[in-house]
Amino acid sequence: MASAHADERPTLPPEMAMQVIAPESYAEWDGLLDTFDWLRENMPVGLITAEDSAFDPFWLVTRYEDVMRISKDNATFLNNPRPVVLSTREAIEFSLKVTGSKMLVDSLVVFDAPIHPKYRRLTQDWFMPKNLKKLEDEIRALAKRTVDRLVENGPEGDFVTLVSAPYPLHVVMQILGVPEEDEPKMLFLTQQMFGGQDEDLSGSGMKDMTPEQITQIVAGAVKQFEDYFAKLAADRRANPTDDVASVIANATVDGEPLNDRDMAGYYIIVASAGHDTTSASTAGAMLALAQDPEQFAKVKADRSLLPGIVEEAIRWTSPVQHFMRTAAEDTEVGGQKIKKGDWLMINYVAANHDPAQFDEPRKFDAARSPNRHLAFGSGAHQCLGLHLARLEMRILFEELLDRLESVELAGEPKRANSTFVGGLKTLPLRYRASEE
Repeated sequence: MASAHADERPTLPPEMAMQVIAPESYAEWDGLLDTFDWLRENMPVGLITAEDSAFDPFWLVTRYEDVMRISKDNATFLNNPRPVVLSTREAIEFSLKVTGSKMLVDSLVVFDAPIHPKYRRLTQDWFMPKNLKKLEDEIRALAKRTVDRLVENGPEGDFVTLVSAPYPLHVVMQILGVPEEDEPKMLFLTQQMFGGQDEDLSGSGMKDMTPEQITQIVAGAVKQFEDYFAKLAADRRANPTDDVASVIANATVDGEPLNDRDMAGYYIIVASAGHDTTSASTAGAMLALAQDPEQFAKVKADRSLLPGIVEEAIRWTSPVQHFMRTAAEDTEVGGQKIKKGDWLMINYVAANHDPAQFDEPRKFDAARSPNRHLAFGSGAHQCLGLHLARLEMRILFEELLDRLESVELAGEPKRANSTFVGGLKTLPLRYRASEE
């Protein structure tokens, strides 16, 4: 581990650096938040260098104000040319060899202007509240079926398995026009992409694999996604419908159809990011209600409190835990000089638990106002599906509150080992259904 030397760059102590890098740290939530509290106070912008050189050095940014500024300044802080998610040198080399890009998937997430706004515009209207209103009845039908399954399984069950994993998956696959029989495949591939750091989620025995082997598994998942959506796109070009899959399949940018790689990337980002994140915040909301019977009773009696619960759950869980940015020029963040080409991690978990912005940040407060959290990002790259996520969660909890009389923990919830997209992987509940 490099220390502050001639250039006196503030450098995280090795054990703290490892906490930020290690997937297991994100499963030990309170300990991680303790570390972020110390860093915000003592080293709000600190350099992380891996002892074994597995990672290129990067700046960790933990204060809300700094993360917000970087998120909004897309000219100074680029999503390209370095990876937008923390990646090992080995993974970057592998991706370059396989795809010619430093990222296995080229999508909205990795593009900068002027490409990014052109690609975002293709589906932006589709994901706005006015258009999503047309889907409310279909989403409610899916929510009812999901809650029926939970009630039938009672009086105990794992909320993640029964509700928070399958429900957002059903919704986004319906939007994409993926048949229900293919949903298990989509879930498995998503978990291989995002859950590769957690042996329970990846389903590939990754615990004993080398980083290169894991990268190859992820690349295999990407290839299967690409093959699947190439067929779907061909079908939607021949038989267009009003789903988002048809919008992407028939889209043009600067008068040209999307190339195969960009089209696949668009499908993959909608398919994968569209459910894993909502699953995490849905489970977070239920955990908060299960831990607080008084809050559960209040929102059951007064549904006007529900939007506050949804918003607070998204902040409290922060499912997308970080993104990386690259400095386009020499600049300064939080008083620290940043050089052109430097890599930075904007950590949303740290920012969303900053007491300078959120009073008692570890407390779940459904009445928190304002709640300008960064779980959806901010600026040009703010989450495309944020209105859909809020709608899905509101409808699901309306159905849950109608059907459940009480809910409590039936065991210890467990979080996923993951530095990127994370949340609860198990949430054992005991619940009683309302009398019909």
